[in-house]
Amino acid sequence: MRFAAFFGAGLSLASLFSAVASVAAEEAFVRDPEVIATATFPEDNTFNHIVNGQKNTITITLENKSNQNLTLLSVAGSLTHPDTNALVKNLTSIPFGNVLLAEKLKINIPYTFYSQFKPGDHRLNIWVQHSDGDKVYTVDAYESVITVIEAPLSIFDLKMLSTYLIVLAILGGAGYYTYRTLAPPKKKSKKTPAQVSAPVGTVTATGAGGYQEEWIPEHHLKKAKKSAGGATSGTSADELSGAELSATEGRRRKGKK
Repeated sequence: MRFAAFFGAGLSLASLFSAVASVAAEEAFVRDPEVIATATFPEDNTFNHIVNGQKNTITITLENKSNQNLTLLSVAGSLTHPDTNALVKNLTSIPFGNVLLAEKLKINIPYTFYSQFKPGDHRLNIWVQHSDGDKVYTVDAYESVITVIEAPLSIFDLKMLSTYLIVLAILGGAGYYTYRTLAPPKKKSKKTPAQVSAPVGTVTATGAGGYQEEWIPEHHLKKAKKSAGGATSGTSADELSGAELSATEGRRRKGKK
């Protein structure tokens, strides 16, 4: 009888401890706030691409399904190897400065990060941190394989145009310097005006109005010839009139005799 009584008391104590443990576990489970976080790419990015050299934006939807107010702390992410989960790089962590996440509230949070990674497949991880008093909780918002691609080139890209102009200016300057160094321009020779040499010997006049025509410009010679022609005709006429006068006087003298 005593053994049965002790055995019954032991079972009662065991059941009591089991009930207390289950109640404590249930209370601990209930204390964990229920928060759901999801992340989606923009509608124009249907293939979940991350573009290098650009800011990539992902929208995080956060819903507080608990019956208590929580505090939103931050959103962060990382890139890992798709097969080994080895860390590639941590992404930007955006703090929110203790934003109130009220009960039964659903909000959208834009998460933007800058990409400069090796093109190819990577595993993207994004998580949200919130707190309830002194306890901090982490909720996964996104975990999937994405593809990192290079930005498409455009001839109207201002950055590319400025880069092209700088490269062309450098190449042009180097080419001009090389040309001036290897093939310097020829110097232009200055033409000196021909000097008129002085006549050799003395210039002698031939007759009363004689001169050497070879030293006189041609246009002066033409004028001189014209004037000379007129003077000659005048002189011959004077000479003829004088001869006639002398002949007439001679005839008169013979008639008087």
